[in-house]
Amino acid sequence: MAAFLYRLGRSAFRRRWYVAVMWVAVLGVVGFGAATAAAAPDDGFSMPGTESQKAFDLIQQRFPGAGKADGASARLVFVAPDGKKVTATGNRKVIESAVREVAAGPQVASAVSPFQAHAVSEDASTAYATVTYKVKSKDLTDADKKTLEDAGQRGRAAGLTVEVGGDVLASQPSAGGPGEIIGVAIAAIVLLITFGSLAAAGLPLITAMMGVGVGVTSIVALGSTLGLSMTTTTLASMLGLAVGIDYAMFIVSRYREERARGHAPEEAAGLAAGTAGSAVVFAGLTVVIALAGLSVVGVPMLTKMGLAAAGTVVVAVLVALTLVPALLGFFQRAVLPRAARRGAGSMDRVKANGGTRWARFVLRRPLPVLLLGVVGLGVLAVPVMDLQLGMAGDEAKSTSTTERRAYDDLAKGFGSGFNGPLTVVVDAKNATDPKAAVATITQKIGATHGVVSVSRARFNATGDTAVFSAVPATGPSDQKTKDIVHAIRAERSASESATGATFEVSGATAVNIDTAQKVQDALIPYLAVVVGLAFLLLSVVFRSVLVPLKAALGFLLSVLAALGSVVAIFQWGWLAGLLGIEPGPIMSLMPIFMVGIVFGLAMDYEVFLVARMREAYVHGDGPCQAVVSGFRNSARVVVAAALIMMAVFSGFIGSGESMIKMIGFGLATAVLLDAFVVRMAIVPAVLALLGERAWWMPHWLQKVLPRVDVEGEALGDRSSALLAANQAAGRESAHV
Repeated sequence: MAAFLYRLGRSAFRRRWYVAVMWVAVLGVVGFGAATAAAAPDDGFSMPGTESQKAFDLIQQRFPGAGKADGASARLVFVAPDGKKVTATGNRKVIESAVREVAAGPQVASAVSPFQAHAVSEDASTAYATVTYKVKSKDLTDADKKTLEDAGQRGRAAGLTVEVGGDVLASQPSAGGPGEIIGVAIAAIVLLITFGSLAAAGLPLITAMMGVGVGVTSIVALGSTLGLSMTTTTLASMLGLAVGIDYAMFIVSRYREERARGHAPEEAAGLAAGTAGSAVVFAGLTVVIALAGLSVVGVPMLTKMGLAAAGTVVVAVLVALTLVPALLGFFQRAVLPRAARRGAGSMDRVKANGGTRWARFVLRRPLPVLLLGVVGLGVLAVPVMDLQLGMAGDEAKSTSTTERRAYDDLAKGFGSGFNGPLTVVVDAKNATDPKAAVATITQKIGATHGVVSVSRARFNATGDTAVFSAVPATGPSDQKTKDIVHAIRAERSASESATGATFEVSGATAVNIDTAQKVQDALIPYLAVVVGLAFLLLSVVFRSVLVPLKAALGFLLSVLAALGSVVAIFQWGWLAGLLGIEPGPIMSLMPIFMVGIVFGLAMDYEVFLVARMREAYVHGDGPCQAVVSGFRNSARVVVAAALIMMAVFSGFIGSGESMIKMIGFGLATAVLLDAFVVRMAIVPAVLALLGERAWWMPHWLQKVLPRVDVEGEALGDRSSALLAANQAAGRESAHV
């Protein structure tokens, strides 16, 4: 491995123009393919194997065309002043006039008055009009949106409280914005401070952008062919940028180190590719394993996102191994520190730095550092025990939004469960009397404790399937609503025995419950697959059993602590006011996303830091001295990489969307805890306590596992010979 990558790095360095042009050409080709490709499919969310998905599929089958009305929708919610009613003559005229005004829009499919649709609360304080559109919200014109806003404004002018619910006026979720721009700017500053060279700071950013560009445009180009929607690019671009910067940083750092030892530029590029490049390959493999492992969850959307992101990570690895050495050929001296560019004498290897001092501090007190780190992470992980998964809707938005106020007004006027009705699909195909069977099931579900009302059943054309709604007494994210859904489903067998008909429960609330349950059930198998495969891979890399085990346990600690922090803030509401969020359930897919992304980044830091320790150990350092050597050579760059990732992820916290805030905060916290507590404190403490045993592996296992030269042992003799020749040539030149 090391020898092959050494030759690849030197070849890319020598043929830098060919390599650079090749990557630009690849970007151009996939860019052209993306520009001319058919439109990507619409986002679709399905949960195969869940009851809510079975109910949806049955509706699609028995009610042809029912799923095609997927245009945008809105609810105009009218609230009368205290002590008055919306049914009063004046208020009624205002409401009907507003609905007619909205209905006249060219993109409106229908707008039903609340007085025709029986959408008035019992106390007549609240009413709502449902507006459906022919197109999705992203395709609505500003004119139609303004008509909706103007109708609401006229209602307010007449003394009514008017809010607009639905997805029409809601801002489209976006990860971009000033916060992310600031995050990237901070990343650039960290790179500049770390390397002390504008070229060295810019090179990782350039290559990372190249990798993301090729990966994302490839996804867009293949979108219609492979069924990849635009949402698959989100995770791909996020991780592609993260690992692209990391991988380039480590190779550039190793190049500078080899130049400081006196190697010629081409030789330094080859050695950097052979040593740091080997670590890049295995770090990339761990990330790919984590992303490909998302297929274990059984959610098609997650599988596609994971595989697309894994492909982008592979591109990032290829860019790091080829384009980075090529660009080093263009900036042979420009990437060196300022002092080194002034003269060869300033390129002496640094004997001690902050990493060295920190490593020695931990080695003197390994047990207290280990206990403090483990206990601290354990305390942060405690809130995970109260983790409640869900898919928060308008109730999670700020009260400054009209969608949240509309949600609250409907809950107040019609009951908390109105915002999360359950959809019940009755399959009466095998019933002797379908109508009587549906009536019996409707009555039975209506009598279930916690159900406040049921609607009249609507039959399909053949009369063998019916759909009706059941409104629970509690809100969509309430634990009692979950109990109601389970209670209704528990009645199925008895109903089927009595009537010959069966039923399924669906609707947004049931989908959220089923999604949360499926994610919880899949989390342990996912962790087992990912951590197990990574353990085997790291065993091959480090030729050890305890080091990979320590890496896996450390990752579990950091990810649980990060999830605990997310629960404390986004579910319990700690510091909610400071971050501008509304407490609610944790997004169902959040734990899976965090495990996959954080695992990949954590193993990056593990491989790059411990690989240098292993390299020093193989070349003769004792166990403790190997830890010091590893920190001296890698700690500065690992810290910089972690700070960059924290800056990038923290940029998401400034988003107006609660879910994006949650993702940004969770990832930034996880990187902070994993890099600085686990990798920089717990890892050296454990290695100090283990001593020689850290690098132990049974003889039989050594024979079974393939041997890869990550430490660059094959390059050692060649490197020493060339360095001696270069130094001799330098002395001879000086003598002459």
